[in-house]
Amino acid sequence: MKTLVICEKNIAAKRIAQIISNGRYKQSRLYGVPYYTFNDGEWHVIGLRGHILKLDYPAEYNKWEGISPIKLVDIRPMKKIENRNIVQAIKKLAEGVERVIVATDYDREGELIGVEVLEIIPQPHEVKRARFSSLTPYEIKKAFENLVDVDYNLSQSAEARQIIDLVWGATLTRFISLSSGKVGKDFLSVGRVQSPTLALIVEREKQRDSFVPTPYWQIKATLRSDDILFSAIHEKGKLWDEDEAKKIYDAIKDAKKGVIKEFVKERKEEAPPTPFNTTSFLNEASKLGYTAASAMKIAEDLYTRGMISYPRTDNTVYPPGLPIKSIVKKLEYVFPKEVKEVITNGREKPMRGKTIAHDHPPIHPVELVEKEKLEKREWKIYELIVRRFLATLAKNAIVEITNADIEIDNQVFKAEGYKIVEANWKNIYPYVRMREREIGGKKGEEVEVVDVKKVRDETKPPKRYTQGSLILQMESYNLGTKSTRHEIIEKLYKRNYIKGKTIVPTLSGIAVTEALQKGAEIITKPDMTADLEKKMNEIAEGKVSLQEVVEESRVMLKKVLEMLERRKEHIGDVLREAISKQNFFGKCPQCGGNLSIMKSRKGKRFLGCSNFPRCNNSYSLPQKGSISFDGEYCNICGAPMVTITYKGKWKQCVNLKCPSKNN
Repeated sequence: MKTLVICEKNIAAKRIAQIISNGRYKQSRLYGVPYYTFNDGEWHVIGLRGHILKLDYPAEYNKWEGISPIKLVDIRPMKKIENRNIVQAIKKLAEGVERVIVATDYDREGELIGVEVLEIIPQPHEVKRARFSSLTPYEIKKAFENLVDVDYNLSQSAEARQIIDLVWGATLTRFISLSSGKVGKDFLSVGRVQSPTLALIVEREKQRDSFVPTPYWQIKATLRSDDILFSAIHEKGKLWDEDEAKKIYDAIKDAKKGVIKEFVKERKEEAPPTPFNTTSFLNEASKLGYTAASAMKIAEDLYTRGMISYPRTDNTVYPPGLPIKSIVKKLEYVFPKEVKEVITNGREKPMRGKTIAHDHPPIHPVELVEKEKLEKREWKIYELIVRRFLATLAKNAIVEITNADIEIDNQVFKAEGYKIVEANWKNIYPYVRMREREIGGKKGEEVEVVDVKKVRDETKPPKRYTQGSLILQMESYNLGTKSTRHEIIEKLYKRNYIKGKTIVPTLSGIAVTEALQKGAEIITKPDMTADLEKKMNEIAEGKVSLQEVVEESRVMLKKVLEMLERRKEHIGDVLREAISKQNFFGKCPQCGGNLSIMKSRKGKRFLGCSNFPRCNNSYSLPQKGSISFDGEYCNICGAPMVTITYKGKWKQCVNLKCPSKNN
């Protein structure tokens, strides 16, 4: 039977062809696009580059200033060919084909990508779907021996998301950009998921700004028993009254001895972490210094090279058929100590999380890879996934918790000890650390008081989000999906709405959020987006149609636009003021005017003076990366000092002729 296999990427197509043909395939090109044949030309395997069709408005509606945003709501987007060479190649290969097998990634986007191909070729006699979670010979052969039907409900849920995101994003972005006068390449973007996510960041920053620290005091004692130094804190913990703290401190500051009144030791078990789903993986990767987008890109590359399972999954429970023992055995050569721990001292059943999904298993290694075969950043991600997998198979750690009450001149102090008795999974997964603290002595014994201190501290504001903690928060509010959350965060950085590893909103990010909150607060709340996510899940389940959900979202969007229109002038004023502040890069050392980022006719950015043409002072800027000004000026020439972030972070004077450049 003449068969055409559709894969999402060329690297996946080549690997699948190699597996199905047992290595007996030939590579050819059609319109410059690689494809693979075997069985005397009966089988063709081709890889795409993601979506071959792009949803967009007809060209006549792309004139921002000529079309009112509200008119866009009811305009039906059209599908445009994304890559003509790939489309031509597919059509040619599909001639005379009796069967088409969709072998794209098994998720909503993958299903839609496969269906897009079916829309552009003649209907074959048979259409099937190969579902797999890793590009290993076992998984691929099993998938092609057990072909299933294409899930059109699943593809329609992805298409509904495309339509809704385009309509909401294009309409609201156009409204905000036109209101502020920020059009062209520097437009202000608004999105169905992007805006409530940005609002979370802005709200956290406002909580920090309005936070008033409250002072408190603690009385801390350093004690010694059995030649062991340990710390204890007064039983009242945080003392909010300084006079009370001083009174306690004065009463015991000269004490030399204390008595252990209570001394309790107990052993507890600490379970390993649960298997990785996408959210927990990205959270852990962020702790190692990866952005969510870079961690996901590396994971996707490892997947397409057949090293790990599919990295987009909600599942935290290994399915019964997963060949855990054979995977563990494969890892022995590179991780001998860790594998030995699992084989000789493993748990009876693997750890399991709360979420069970049936599309893909949790993220896990599927093949052994030696360290030398990967780049450093790739290895760290691969190692993280391997160690997490092995840790979920290891026994609970056993720790000893010690609690002691020590009386010093009628004042009770509490000390807590922590000791690892059996590390077990902790030997495998070093990313979770707990400092061991030993306490000496026993009940009734005296201890030496080495030192007593009255320590002042303050309550701390809520922490800023990291990319990992933000993804966890997005998941809790049902903002976006496992496949899109890292992309949303990346977009916020690119639009210059947020900056920094610990995420800080920029002035324009704050202004856009505040403008939307005053105009139509519903856009910045997670409730509406979460409800639409729920509806899209119902499309996938066949409970509602694509048309119903899209029309409902259009009705909602019209109401939002009507609210925004009523405050259009005010929104524009707020945005323009914030953008002006954000673009301020100091005072011109020649005339005292304001320096700001401008664009040349060729699109190059530079610092120019507000008094141009009376003052023609300007400074060249790097064309890549983000640039910020923190109010600092060069102490040699007086020009602004800017911070540049691009493959690193550094500060420099913008004046290329500054004498400091010669030092």
